[in-house]
Amino acid sequence: MFTPLFLPLFTPLFPFSPAAAAHPDIPACLKASKFPRMGLKSRIPFKIGQPKKQIVPKTVERDFEREYGKLQQLEDQTKKLQKDMKKSTDADLAMSKSAVKISSDLLSNPLCEQEPSFLEMVTAFDTAMKRMDSFNQEKVNQIQKTVIEPLKKFSSVFPSLNMAVKRREQTLQDYKRLQSKVEKYEEKERTGPVLAKLHQAREELRPVKEDFEAKNKQLLEEMPKFYSSRIDYFKPSFESLVRAQVVYYTEMHKIFGDLTAQIDRPGLSDEQRERENDAKLSELRALSIVADD
Repeated sequence: MFTPLFLPLFTPLFPFSPAAAAHPDIPACLKASKFPRMGLKSRIPFKIGQPKKQIVPKTVERDFEREYGKLQQLEDQTKKLQKDMKKSTDADLAMSKSAVKISSDLLSNPLCEQEPSFLEMVTAFDTAMKRMDSFNQEKVNQIQKTVIEPLKKFSSVFPSLNMAVKRREQTLQDYKRLQSKVEKYEEKERTGPVLAKLHQAREELRPVKEDFEAKNKQLLEEMPKFYSSRIDYFKPSFESLVRAQVVYYTEMHKIFGDLTAQIDRPGLSDEQRERENDAKLSELRALSIVADD
């Protein structure tokens, strides 16, 4: 007898979101398991006698394969998204750490000791880079907590789902084997021994048939529910992702606005700066020590 049992997938991490309270339920068929995912076509490594009677209607089997296929695709997409988010946050951290390294190297340049105005400019740049790195770390921590970790927890459910499907398939194979056995005795001459064996075979078949029908019914009912719950589960995570990005780039606008006010020469266009640089480079090239032979 299978009784639906629903458990919350994880503790809400999104107090700011109205959708935070809407978390999916884990179907009863998804119990804890360490078994790997297995495809529909590769679970049973042996062949059995096929009964003449149609055990599972083709329409039911097609529905089952369709729903399970959707969940397998969801599993793959969830793992890929988790991996891509991790790559993104790692790249963000590497960027801000590199910026801090550059500003630190500039501060240690002997030129800064000789040119107070340049030292002031580089010091302002170094302060800005360290502030950027600090806010970037906060953003990455928020994404790790409210996006990557929930993705990881969601992925951890799928091995249990795959094991439930495997148990259903194993029960189906037992059902077919016993049904074939019953049919074999039904085709024989009705002698006393044959009737006894037929009765025994039917008694063996009955609980296996009930067990399969219960497993099959439960999966067909709960796989669509699990699939449809993905939106309510992921929505708070992506709200958090957007919010973290908005906070970060708002702070970056302030940081680099302050830095520009400190080191920029107002009224000078990019074209004018480029012409100044070209002029300075021409002066350097005019020196005899860098002249072409």
